[in-house]
Amino acid sequence: MSEIRHTPVAATHTQSREGGDVIDRHRHDDHQLIYVSSGVLAIRTEQGSWIASNDRALWIPAYTWHEHRFYGHSQFHTVGFPTKGAALPLTARTPTVIAVDALVRELLIALTSTTLTPAETRHIQAVLRDRLRRVAMQPITLPDPNDQRLADACRIVEADLQRPCSLSWLAHRVHTSERTLSRLFREEFGMTFPQWRTRTRIFTAMVMLAEGATVTDTAHACGWATTSAFVHTFAQTMGATPGTYRAGARQ
Repeated sequence: MSEIRHTPVAATHTQSREGGDVIDRHRHDDHQLIYVSSGVLAIRTEQGSWIASNDRALWIPAYTWHEHRFYGHSQFHTVGFPTKGAALPLTARTPTVIAVDALVRELLIALTSTTLTPAETRHIQAVLRDRLRRVAMQPITLPDPNDQRLADACRIVEADLQRPCSLSWLAHRVHTSERTLSRLFREEFGMTFPQWRTRTRIFTAMVMLAEGATVTDTAHACGWATTSAFVHTFAQTMGATPGTYRAGARQ
């Protein structure tokens, strides 16, 4: 692994990023809230991989190493929260995805503007802190496997999402029993193999849609038998249809 870059202060600012841009591994002494008002941002930490988009933001606790990769043209907003001083809006000790409603979205965009006076900044910060204490958690993540057999199984599935595969077939490929592999998915990920595979396909679909792929092409590439089945699963998971999500990510 590359050396972690230590940047004590988590900046409060906005950046424009292009698809494919990467921010290498780093950490802060501050807590940080990360949001993209357009595009999609994949964030990797020791706990796993996370997705931030225009309806979700990611809380990164202080001292947590993380790295970013952008998909599609992105407006990237970060808000730093010192560990000492004002009460924190969130108390999660691990990276946490939160829902972003219309008010939180406008507060995040306004707070990361360069035109605010100090008084305006304090007022918006106070409102944002109060609002964040009421937001819903959205635990959409892909945890990293520890067991090598589980890691190998995940890589096989991720390499070809179009290929249907059973747990027994996958267990045979990684030289273990179906029962053992099923236990590893439950113990390490807290979900069954079908649940993990669906979440993996949703993650990939989010990235493809942000980069401009059509709903039909995305459904096919991610292994859904029909576009309607993809639309149904995506809407159930994300709370919006793929078309709506695509439009928002590319806004």
